[in-house]
Amino acid sequence: MPDDVISRTRPPLRPVVPLAPVEDPALWYRRDMERPETWIHTLTAAEIADVEQAVAHVEAGRLTVSDVTRHEFALPRLGPVLDGIYDELINGRGFALIRGLPIERYSEMQTAIAFWGIGQYLGEPVSQNAKGHLLGHVKDLGYSRKNPGHRGYQTSEELQFHCDSCDMTALLCLYPAASGGVSQIMSSIALHNEMLERDPAWVEALSDPLYRDRRNEVPPGMPPWYVLPVFNYYEGYLTTSLAASNLRMAQRHPDVPRLTPVQIEALDMIDKIGREPELRLDFELQRGDIELLHNHVMLHSRTRYENFPEPERHRHLLRLWMSTPGGRPLPDGYYARYGGTRQGRRPGGIVTETTVLNVSLEA
Repeated sequence: MPDDVISRTRPPLRPVVPLAPVEDPALWYRRDMERPETWIHTLTAAEIADVEQAVAHVEAGRLTVSDVTRHEFALPRLGPVLDGIYDELINGRGFALIRGLPIERYSEMQTAIAFWGIGQYLGEPVSQNAKGHLLGHVKDLGYSRKNPGHRGYQTSEELQFHCDSCDMTALLCLYPAASGGVSQIMSSIALHNEMLERDPAWVEALSDPLYRDRRNEVPPGMPPWYVLPVFNYYEGYLTTSLAASNLRMAQRHPDVPRLTPVQIEALDMIDKIGREPELRLDFELQRGDIELLHNHVMLHSRTRYENFPEPERHRHLLRLWMSTPGGRPLPDGYYARYGGTRQGRRPGGIVTETTVLNVSLEA
């Protein structure tokens, strides 16, 4: 973690008991989020001026996007706000929305600098795919999730509730869809407790080691799959990792154990619960919105969408995957996802033999 990213201390929690209801600040239901002002921060004129002055400083110094650190992107008024948002993400409800970044008056490069610079207050960007993209693009490329080499963010398809393979995800909306593409989020703590109440066998089945497909993005010396439960009870925390499509895709490998009937039933139940409005929060991203998610306590999805006919108006989000300081402890399976500990730092980043880390303005 770069020196200029502030490390914070986790507050004490009541330690979780495996296969028992969990109490956690990230436990919430839709009824708890009926006041948007509690989870949406609308940027003030002074905070926007902060960002624009920082972008101008970067441009004047002729820095590349990946060279921009918190030190190089000073935000005297917005910075303390971002520190508070960080604490709410990591130690609180697990998500936030920042609204009002006026990207319509920025160039593509200025928008990328602004997004990257804000991200420096929240974590360290890591590689999102085998191409080494530190700045990702969520955009329909005409792909299908049925292809093992394609991923959901490259399609316009409806996505199941899932977690990204990093501590924190940030999404900046450049252009919304013509229709659909509604963001949906859910507390994975609430999901755990709900499933436990309905049938503890489901939670137990998803707490066992589960094999996941790497979708052809394989670190050097690693198999094309890795092993990680959905529900992880570790050092007093419940940490959730869900990617149902990768769990099912892993069944293509003959050396991977078959999913049991109760595991299949439990995964199907997650889809069913995700369609129940009481547990999830739905919202539509506007241009300039930044959605922030703590993946270890949050699930997210989106509805299928249709684009405008003009290619320049197609739905397009910029994305950061971030490794966070002060994050909750993680079991070894999270490190196996990436093939190592990154020299003692937190896990994160898809790196294959041909990966070269880069920041691209193209999808």
